[in-house]
Amino acid sequence: MNKSIRKLEDDVDYVLIDEQRLQARTEEIAHLMMADYKTEEDLLLICVLKGGYIFLADLSRALGRSHEIDFMAISSYGAGTKSSGAVQIIMDLKSPIIDRNVLIIEDIIDSGRTLQYMRASLLARGPKSVRICSLLSKPSRREVDVPVDYTGFEIPDEFVVGYGLDFAEEYRNLPYIAVLKPEVFAHLNEE
Repeated sequence: MNKSIRKLEDDVDYVLIDEQRLQARTEEIAHLMMADYKTEEDLLLICVLKGGYIFLADLSRALGRSHEIDFMAISSYGAGTKSSGAVQIIMDLKSPIIDRNVLIIEDIIDSGRTLQYMRASLLARGPKSVRICSLLSKPSRREVDVPVDYTGFEIPDEFVVGYGLDFAEEYRNLPYIAVLKPEVFAHLNEE
């Protein structure tokens, strides 16, 4: 086994959602989307980087219909484990979205502030529609209501990594969603 993966696995407290459940739920969401969007309709998936890229790849393959993909990078975390509340666009879309069906693909909704900001920014650009799909949702942390059209899993207020989600730019490559051992990030909570 790869030494770096072994180290990452040592930092995992427990697996919250295994690979099989992730893949099954991704396929279910893709089927729901296919029912909601007519095949002749223009569809643009906008992946929120970096955490959403693995979910986007699996969802895109499962979607079974034509669509385009673009990326945005938005941050409200900084180096911590909780949202700072200050949202900033780090990387914007490459092309206009006027009169397009836009589907935001997000890894996790925590406070809701990042998605609220992103949704408002995209709506101001004149799309035909804006929907949101999030792999994970933490309802107990929600500070603002954001209309989410597709949710993979509701999870407890735990710090999770894997399947694209990171801590300090590590753990994204774990093939499951796991809860990180508190001692791995305890020093951040002391600041």
